[in-house]
Amino acid sequence: MKLVLTMLMAAKLAGVSLPDTMTVDSKPLVLNGMGVREATVFKVDVYVAGLYLEHRSSDAASILASNQSKSIVLRFVRDVDGADIVKAWNEGFKKNASVPLAGLQRGIDQLDGWMPAKLRSGDTLSFAFVAGKGVTVSVNNVPKGTIAGDDFARSMLAIWLGPNPPTGGLKRGLLSGVR
Repeated sequence: MKLVLTMLMAAKLAGVSLPDTMTVDSKPLVLNGMGVREATVFKVDVYVAGLYLEHRSSDAASILASNQSKSIVLRFVRDVDGADIVKAWNEGFKKNASVPLAGLQRGIDQLDGWMPAKLRSGDTLSFAFVAGKGVTVSVNNVPKGTIAGDDFARSMLAIWLGPNPPTGGLKRGLLSGVR
């Protein structure tokens, strides 16, 4: 599965620019929205996320249920320990998985193993979701591999779009433009 970012025009949020379009598995995707992941009571910016879809939508449930190709790009705005990222999405899977967690554990373990010890400001994590293939994970534009399964892909995307996202503002931004 190939992920191609095209920086023709760019949207900007919290000092981060993301391209308006990208290509996943030969399908053109458009930037649906951007949001900032804030952490702690001090609302410290951690990363800016961009959601790319074949067709723009503000309906999280329909995005999660659709077979269209999708991508989430996370651009870090501060240094973060890889263990903290792993912990955060493990919690996200527990809170939002669309199937029993036990059936996802092998994929979660694989994903956890691909994370670097440290993500630095400017680093990028990219997740390309293709129905029937799964999720291709890239770290700083270097593909790590693909985790097969539509249930895994849907549950992973639900980390950001499900009923219990990291923050409500992040989900709103991904669904409704730049926030």
